[in-house]
Amino acid sequence: MIVPQYWAEARVQHKGRRRQITVRRFGWSDASQTEAQAHAERRAWQALEDVRDGEPLARREPRVPYNGAEGVPIREEVVERHGASVITRNAYGARCLNTPDVLFVDIDFQQGPSQRFAQGLFAAIALPALLLGWLLQSATLLAALLCLALFVASVLPERLHGLFLAFHGGAGALARRRVGRFLAAHPEWNLRLYRTPAGMRVLATQRTFASDDPAVAACFAALGADPLYARMCLRQRCFRARLSAKPWRIGIAGRRGLGHWPVAAERLPLRRHWVERYEARAQDYAACRFVESLGSGVIDPAVAAVLRLHDELSGAGSQRPLA
Repeated sequence: MIVPQYWAEARVQHKGRRRQITVRRFGWSDASQTEAQAHAERRAWQALEDVRDGEPLARREPRVPYNGAEGVPIREEVVERHGASVITRNAYGARCLNTPDVLFVDIDFQQGPSQRFAQGLFAAIALPALLLGWLLQSATLLAALLCLALFVASVLPERLHGLFLAFHGGAGALARRRVGRFLAAHPEWNLRLYRTPAGMRVLATQRTFASDDPAVAACFAALGADPLYARMCLRQRCFRARLSAKPWRIGIAGRRGLGHWPVAAERLPLRRHWVERYEARAQDYAACRFVESLGSGVIDPAVAAVLRLHDELSGAGSQRPLA
């Protein structure tokens, strides 16, 4: 896991007889802005040489904070450092805990039926309709049956999904059953469960993990981890948990002043004003709420410090509303 303190961008050019090649690359450092700029220059010149040699590289790296980009670490403002763990401010202003080896699992409850299910239902109705229309040689009947199939496929999946959740006690109960099945197969694990506004957060405490550990991939699959989260963990070689509220959930609309980190010096006062307003409102909310601990009961000493930090800063033990 790399979460640099300083960032820079370099731009280099090569003018040939027939074309001009311009390449931009980011650089980073924990030591100084000067070192970050030098790193950016080295990466840019190397990329230019590779492009001139015919490699199909992007001329410019996307200016994004945390998207699992290959070769580029997490690009967010560093708020605090606690040993190997780093607290950053993400693209929409919330504080996030980043840790290289303490396994957090982010589970989003599915609010509606999957698109694949709706498409399959439409096909199951439409194909017989097409066959019937063709056999009867009736274009009018065919059109009517296809309209009926489209209507049913747009309404029925939502109803069926609701009935499915109700029958199983809700999305939370389904997630809890997945956790139970996983622990039955892995009795040495200990999992702490937290409720989030849109799902569940799970923290494994019995030992530490590298993000590319096969046990992590198996855990993600078994618990139904958010696919984007799982992919970013692997690429950024870390695990991550949001510690403060999403701004739109606490009445702060828009992100004017935040910008992509690092922001220009002239925009820093505007950013500071936004952050102060956000933090004043966010202190009345929690990012998650502790529900229960299941499994072996083992808490590795290396995990314990991160656990305490997470629970304190996320408000997991408070009665504040979730946001």
